[in-house]
Amino acid sequence: MGAEPLEIHLEEHDLAAALRTDVRAGLTAADKWLPPKWFYDARGSALFEEITRLPEYYPTRAERAILVERAADIAATTGAKTLIELGSGSSEKTRLLLDAFTRHGGLGTFVPLDVSVSALRQSTAQIAREYPGLRVRGIVGDFTRQLDRLPTGGRRLVAFLGGTIGNLLPAERAEFLAAMRAALETGDWLLIGTDLVKDPSVIVPAYDDSAGVTAEFNRNVLHVVNRELGADFDPGAFTHVALWDPQQEWIEMRLRATRPMRVRVLDLTVDFAEGEELRTEVSAKFRPEGIAAELAAAGFAVPRFWTDRRGLFGVSLAQAV
Repeated sequence: MGAEPLEIHLEEHDLAAALRTDVRAGLTAADKWLPPKWFYDARGSALFEEITRLPEYYPTRAERAILVERAADIAATTGAKTLIELGSGSSEKTRLLLDAFTRHGGLGTFVPLDVSVSALRQSTAQIAREYPGLRVRGIVGDFTRQLDRLPTGGRRLVAFLGGTIGNLLPAERAEFLAAMRAALETGDWLLIGTDLVKDPSVIVPAYDDSAGVTAEFNRNVLHVVNRELGADFDPGAFTHVALWDPQQEWIEMRLRATRPMRVRVLDLTVDFAEGEELRTEVSAKFRPEGIAAELAAAGFAVPRFWTDRRGLFGVSLAQAV
């Protein structure tokens, strides 16, 4: 069947406007912040792929192990006709699901949704070549704003993997899950990956590796703001910080100024004191009962929950009720 032309609901000017809005709001806040989605230009995406192969970074391996073991169960339980993946990229985990559905039979359409036109064009063409009987329909969009653009009809399974939901603050998660439920019909399915609460001695090194790849990934957001908005950040003047917050049960990534500096961006002049920190990511960790409660509050039942053998990561299969 092959890949269809991309369905574009997010243009370059939309992304540029969103970046300006986020930078203005984050850099004028009392406690400065930038959202993690701006890490992922081509360089940032390559750095993240490198992170997933580091010995300290367990989430990708743990989630993959669950899918290797459970993909056939997912295909049989859901009987999905359409698989939708949010934040698709070119993940190997996608292929584990597609292979399982191919063996099970019945899947007709694969719909990856991503903000990157170039990444999506490449991945849809590749998937179409590898699975010639599959209709591949790529959607350029933002999963936090455009779930109402998902295709309708047939039994659907939406996959939201990688623990990405942990990058949303609790109120944002509730809003996202409510929008997800509104986009689905009763009986449709949601497959969601969540990193689990565990000893900080395991969690923190995953965000502060000994090779310094995560530090470079963290600083990449400053390179993006410099390039896209003409800012004059000195990325080398910021050190990478990863902190575990035991009350919130999340990891925070921050950039700490090593000296006083004044940054110009947009029409702003932004001062940093020595030691001042800019928060760039929150990555929440979950307890099984916590994610089940959040899903239930949004209108989902959780008939299946799996972990890897070490209990590091969890995958929930939830059904819209």
